[in-house]
Amino acid sequence: MSNEFICWNCNEALSNVILPMSRREECDKCKADQHVCNMCLYYVNGRCEEERAEHISNTERANFCDYFKPSNTAFKAIDKQKSNNAKAQLAELFGDPIIEKTSSDEGLSPAELAEKRLREMLGG
Repeated sequence: MSNEFICWNCNEALSNVILPMSRREECDKCKADQHVCNMCLYYVNGRCEEERAEHISNTERANFCDYFKPSNTAFKAIDKQKSNNAKAQLAELFGDPIIEKTSSDEGLSPAELAEKRLREMLGG
């Protein structure tokens, strides 16, 4: 198995991951825990396929599961063009304007982005 992993939360490439993955492993970009169900090879379609594993209530927080095996294929970055086309089709379907993210929008939370766009619409 390759040690090239993708963050389950932000799709950023994880660097310097040492196996076995530490419970304290986190993404350098978004600081999300990586020793989580969402990053595990056994976590498929919203549930754990390892029948001996204990139930974990929060699948996005670091845990002590002994069966954790990090997946390097579960969260490959999606094709940006495909994503933009799908968003454009949805916007067209519902009659919404197509909103493109600019480089100045990078790093803003959805709430901050909405506030920024609202201020732009109101001329503020």
